[in-house]
Amino acid sequence: MNLLRRSIKWVMFVSGALTCTMFYAAVAPEAALHSSFGQSITGPVAQIVVRNWGILVGLMGLLLIYGAFIEQARRVALVIAGLSKIAFVALVLTIGQQFLQFQVGLAVAIDIVMITLFALYLASTTRVARTDA
Repeated sequence: MNLLRRSIKWVMFVSGALTCTMFYAAVAPEAALHSSFGQSITGPVAQIVVRNWGILVGLMGLLLIYGAFIEQARRVALVIAGLSKIAFVALVLTIGQQFLQFQVGLAVAIDIVMITLFALYLASTTRVARTDA
């Protein structure tokens, strides 16, 4: 657990950088959907929703990077980004399993690892804070 506490800055940085790759969906929504899900949706509503999705996910990545370097923001960044990742994983595993063969499958696997590391870190630092009080 001490190793995770010492390494969380870099865990968050790498996770944030990977998450920031979703800004790609804001720039090239059709291409991002096709590479992630093997399908595309078209039309003005799709353009807005997919671009917005890419921006929101990318912002989660920036939040993780911010929390990596600003210790006071670390816990809230991990909780918010972790909840976002949990929602994504839950949605794919419950209603989008057919897409696991595409890049989204890799994203789910990586997000599960990140969620686990975030939760372990939060649990270990909560215990430390309680014993220090």
